[in-house]
Amino acid sequence: MEVINAIGRRKSAVARIYLSEGKGTILINKKDYKEYFPVGTLQYVVKQPLELLQVAGNYDIKVNLAGGGISGQAEALRLAISRALIKINPEDKSALRAAGFVTRDPREVERKKPGQKKARKKFQFSKR
Repeated sequence: MEVINAIGRRKSAVARIYLSEGKGTILINKKDYKEYFPVGTLQYVVKQPLELLQVAGNYDIKVNLAGGGISGQAEALRLAISRALIKINPEDKSALRAAGFVTRDPREVERKKPGQKKARKKFQFSKR
């Protein structure tokens, strides 16, 4: 099996992955994924598509992660892994779609507007 690459995005995070047959190691920016994501919930998010299809120990994954925060990076990685698994076996797409791992979450931070406190919040109005 050749190396399969896929890309996943979430907020401003971008995950580029290279998936090949192996023993189940996940290296993110040359670190183990448990070291990169010390929080258990984020480790769970990363492993979700592999656990759903019961292929967690079959593939080695090398990841280049850039941008965003840790939760956005974890979800970008989940999307990238799902897309790579679909390239390997297209029949898995329906199971991954039902779990919600194939849809790219389009929500991004709205920009701050001038003359306002935040994107939508205004400064306090004073009548007098």
